[in-house]
Amino acid sequence: MTKQSASDDPLREAAGAAGDAAARTAGGRSLGVVAVTRAGKRLAQRLADALPLRASVIDRPTAAEALRVGYTQYDVVVAVMAAGAVVRILAPLIASGHKASDPAILVIDEAGRFVTPILGGHAAGANRLATDLAAILGSEAVITTATDVAGIPGLDDLGWPVSGDVSGVSLAILDGEKVVLASDHRWPLPALGEDVVELLGEGGPGTALPEASIPVDHPTIVISDLAGPPAGDGVVLMRPPSLVVGMGASRGVSADEAGRLLAEALQDAGLSVDSVVAIATAQVKADEQGLIDLAGRLRVPLVTHSAAALGQVTVPNPSEVVRSAVGVPSVAEAAALPGARSYPEVAGQAGESGQLTAELIVTKTASAMATVAIARHRPRGRLAIVGLGPGSRDLLTAAARNGLRRASVVVGLDQYLDQIRDLLRPGTEILSSGLGQEEERAQTAVARARDGFAVALIGSGDAGVYAMASPALEVADESIDVVGIPGVTAALAAAAVLGAPLGHDHCYLSLSDLHTPWPVIEQRVRAAAHGDFVVLCYNPRSVKRDWQLGRALELLAEHRPPTTPIGVVRNATRSDQSATLTTLADFDPAVVDMYSLVVIGSSQSRIVAGRMVTPRGYRWAP
Repeated sequence: MTKQSASDDPLREAAGAAGDAAARTAGGRSLGVVAVTRAGKRLAQRLADALPLRASVIDRPTAAEALRVGYTQYDVVVAVMAAGAVVRILAPLIASGHKASDPAILVIDEAGRFVTPILGGHAAGANRLATDLAAILGSEAVITTATDVAGIPGLDDLGWPVSGDVSGVSLAILDGEKVVLASDHRWPLPALGEDVVELLGEGGPGTALPEASIPVDHPTIVISDLAGPPAGDGVVLMRPPSLVVGMGASRGVSADEAGRLLAEALQDAGLSVDSVVAIATAQVKADEQGLIDLAGRLRVPLVTHSAAALGQVTVPNPSEVVRSAVGVPSVAEAAALPGARSYPEVAGQAGESGQLTAELIVTKTASAMATVAIARHRPRGRLAIVGLGPGSRDLLTAAARNGLRRASVVVGLDQYLDQIRDLLRPGTEILSSGLGQEEERAQTAVARARDGFAVALIGSGDAGVYAMASPALEVADESIDVVGIPGVTAALAAAAVLGAPLGHDHCYLSLSDLHTPWPVIEQRVRAAAHGDFVVLCYNPRSVKRDWQLGRALELLAEHRPPTTPIGVVRNATRSDQSATLTTLADFDPAVVDMYSLVVIGSSQSRIVAGRMVTPRGYRWAP
């Protein structure tokens, strides 16, 4: 079958951001699609074509053979056929396999109505991929994993290596039992459940693994990069992305030699290889095949630093021999220490945070052709600034939903929090306040992030437009990570209701003089009028500020004809939405309140068939 172009296939056109999300979920892994009937094969091929992945239809004489090939050779298998048939065919392979190595297996009915993960829901990412594929197909993801149904993140779905009694501890969380989360340092995890109690501190349970033979008082989740005996019943061990390995190497070093040196260093220090987040080296070693191969074996990135950057790092064991070879006194120790902003590849719900400080816990040690040092990077908090959109749930983006569920603390205006409480995970700390307390909310959110939590600070529309991003970033410093999640603005929502008023240059103006002196606002209105911009007025009129809008219209009227269209949209996209379209001559400011957005056309704007339109082409004579 010939691959169709995007313009030929509406499914591919519909993929858009959902397809990109599927690509991120699959992480570049191979994806095979299997089907039985002609209709199923057509859907399978279209789905393979629509996904920006290494996706292909597995072509074998029988569906059973194709499924077996998919299970053994692919990371993800999507079967367009009956779920029962898939289970019967794969049962022998599943029985002899292991949960940790199972591929993601998903089933789609031939009508494309339901996407159901049946294997690898957490460990292989099938649940997340099901949601993304459902968005592409316009269908429904059927997720049956108990933690997902309860809104609790799976312990094996946080992006970190995990071992121990995952099922038992997960069941305890679901049953509302007290579960202890033990760690030396707080990691910015999502909310794990209402009865998960955090226990932090040097010398506490997080500093070493509990011995398998020692009973624990409560089910326990241990976050530790220390090696030790396997976790026993009632204990889950999670490996955080805390260790950065710095390596130097002579030209032609083998991956085997570098690997042996690293393994010995980890063993001598009592550290787990599962917490290694990257191998770092000098930029001149970016093409060193032995280091490239070792990073590939460990499935971590090989990160390089310039000589200038390495030369600024103070290390305990500088070497003139190294300086003469590569121009800096240290490679292994210096490369291990820079913060994890250098490691954007660290991903996953728990592991995407950056780092605050690093400690060299294994100083330089060498083999014949390689040197190694290891630094432990401590976590730092995460602040997501989330735009909720104009109010309608269907205009809340998937990224915003994920941002809310990624948090353990959510801060916002009380009425906005009421809109999204049902999307928050059980155990999420909710910090609400009323109107007029923007600075306090921003400071609270930043403070909680500095305490190490994963925080979501919410705002309506886009949080960066007359909302919470600005006051938060004024007080946020480099001690926390900040992520911006955009939202559909009130301006865009109102413009869509009115027609196409933003077809040419336009500007946003707030008419509130609570934060900006009115003379400054008036100066900006005059500039917008002179420049003939379409003007969108935020905060146009309130009970106490009832004259500013009228004055702004007087200034605009000096440069606009009386027929200039004006649109007012109140509560855009919400159930009580209303819209008014009139002209500058006939406009009555009394119809406007703080829930309204006023759009004033340029001299070129027109009303066409009851809709406000600003032409893309500009015809203006001074």
